[in-house]
Amino acid sequence: MTSESSNARPDIIYTKVDEAPELASGSLLPIIRAFTEPANIIIGTKDISLGGRILAHFPKYLTEDQIQPDDLNELSDIVKRPDANVIKLPNISASVPQLNAAINELQNQGYEIPDYVEHPQNQEQEEIKSTYGNILGSAVNPVLREGNSDRRAPKAVKEYAKKNPHSMGTWISESKTHVSVGAARIEFVGVNGDRKILKADISLGEGDVIDATMMSKKALRDFLEVQIKEAKDQDVLFSVHLKATMMKVSDPIIFGHVVSVFFKKIVDKHGKTLKETGIDLNNGMGQLSEKLELLPSDKKKEIAEDIEDCIKEQPALYMVNADKGVTNLDVPSDVIIDASLPALIRAGGKAWGPDGQLADTKCVIPDSSYAAIYDETIKFCKEHGAFDPAEMGSVPNVGLMAQKAEEYGSHPQTFEAPDPGSIQIVDAAGEILLINKVEEGDIWRMCITRDQAIRNWVKLAVQRANATNTPTIFWLDIDRSHDAELIKKVRRYISSHNTDGLDIKTMSPRDATRFTLERIKRGADTISVTGNVLRDYLTDLFPILEVGTSAKMLSIVPLMNGGGLFETGAGGSAPKHVKQLIEEGHLRWDS
Repeated sequence: MTSESSNARPDIIYTKVDEAPELASGSLLPIIRAFTEPANIIIGTKDISLGGRILAHFPKYLTEDQIQPDDLNELSDIVKRPDANVIKLPNISASVPQLNAAINELQNQGYEIPDYVEHPQNQEQEEIKSTYGNILGSAVNPVLREGNSDRRAPKAVKEYAKKNPHSMGTWISESKTHVSVGAARIEFVGVNGDRKILKADISLGEGDVIDATMMSKKALRDFLEVQIKEAKDQDVLFSVHLKATMMKVSDPIIFGHVVSVFFKKIVDKHGKTLKETGIDLNNGMGQLSEKLELLPSDKKKEIAEDIEDCIKEQPALYMVNADKGVTNLDVPSDVIIDASLPALIRAGGKAWGPDGQLADTKCVIPDSSYAAIYDETIKFCKEHGAFDPAEMGSVPNVGLMAQKAEEYGSHPQTFEAPDPGSIQIVDAAGEILLINKVEEGDIWRMCITRDQAIRNWVKLAVQRANATNTPTIFWLDIDRSHDAELIKKVRRYISSHNTDGLDIKTMSPRDATRFTLERIKRGADTISVTGNVLRDYLTDLFPILEVGTSAKMLSIVPLMNGGGLFETGAGGSAPKHVKQLIEEGHLRWDS
């Protein structure tokens, strides 16, 4: 599929992406064109694939015929038009290992783009790393999602699932599976009073909600040590569930701590060698295995044997691919929380262990902000058993995601504390708005939620409640400062809408989970109205339980300036589908 070259302005934009969704476009795009051509509707394409975005950012390294336009930048303008009409397929949100693999692939095809340098030694390398930083993680969705989310299972899909229920694992009350949780500027102020601006010129508007939080490095590592020991003592798999793609600054750091605590003996004994070899444990044990090949054979053998000994001493690891020996700790983006935990819950609380057998699992979620939804779901399943897809209700979602809302827009304002001191948000007049004390290595982040996005979110929620006359729950916790501010705004803005006869409530995520699960168990529908992270989590959790996959959900983003963004498919399993195509000649892409 090539980018649109016609001078005619397309009526609909279809996105070129990666992996299985791009392969599926070989059939899906011609079908769309077959329906639209008789009506003289022009379908254009824009390239938002990982490879395409890399090439668009490095034109000076390319020959004239290799240069590629920055289609994502063009789309960022298109989605702000009132006539925007975009079909968006899942694209890669690249981790560092995925980025390096894409760079190598492009270089092998004759594109002389630079390597990604994790530890720059000069200004040129700093600029290269910064440019690649714009490509890492979820660089596409926050740009295109200029509206809030409306996701639900279409009636036909839901009815099919009821008549043809997918398999569900058996839950028992004795299951040992459980969740363990743990124009302003941003300045770092050292204990000696020295100041360093971490980010300048942050635009804040009237009514916007900002918040800041930090995760203690020491507390995190202490917590991980306890959880690893508990998993060993309880004879359950150890697993960690993060979102290293979307949370591209904080979660790879957290992942690195998990790896270094789990393999503490390796780090203590061979830390100097690992550092000299350029190994960054934030990229996982997969990179370590690759870099070991650079070492002398005797040193390589020694470290490999020590790793094997360490694995035997520690709890068994949750496996990504037991047949190939790929563990939870190999690559930060292999286990993504919104896909991994629903799959585990659907399987009766079981995950694959290194012996190729399903086993109970300790699910470590270091960021505790939203872990309660999974904890409560697992507890509910232990009490009541597995859900029956033939009888289940449905949980449509209205999600606050416009204008890079909340945590999923926080990576430009996320930092690892360089030294002990404090990190503070300071307004243009020099007044400190928020301040957090930090130690070296602590992770600090600031979230911004725009007032306009909140207004639109409330409006969309009321519209869905009116259209369906379904109980509607805002998942907000009055005891959480950020949510408390949103609750004030929800109450204020909802008063301007007609809510006569509607059942609209506010509940904490834990209470809302229990309330919704009780209703879904007896076949009743409940609209969830959530922030950005819970939008992501719930629109995988409930569809996977209800219809076996989130790929069949109707996913509409009514853009705030008019127009629409229509998302299709679910990207989390795309790499596995490509591997299956290569190995078996069969493409499984059910969208």
